[in-house]
Amino acid sequence: MCYFEQTRWACGYWKWGNFRQQCNKEYRTGETCGLKLVYDTSYQQGPCKICEQINKKDRRVRKMAQDIARWQSEGNRRATIEKTQDDIADIQVQMNELWRGHEEKMKSIC
Repeated sequence: MCYFEQTRWACGYWKWGNFRQQCNKEYRTGETCGLKLVYDTSYQQGPCKICEQINKKDRRVRKMAQDIARWQSEGNRRATIEKTQDDIADIQVQMNELWRGHEEKMKSIC
């Protein structure tokens, strides 16, 4: 039951911070008992790093979709369109993995 700082973002994501106070169960200097309690929570206004990564990937996917629409109207770019569609599918898989990790962290106990 040692105390640690915590950072929490507006999206609900959180992470442990620095060690702040030792509990009375642990008597060795510099050691912790293994149980974490929140000493203080600092709230961040902006998006967390995972949300920023997801937003970047989403912007990239939208740009690729616009490129595909333009290339389809121009014609003669079948291979480029197919490669870009494969890239979009890969990026969407990555985005889903990021969302899954984000949701699991939000549902876990602080």
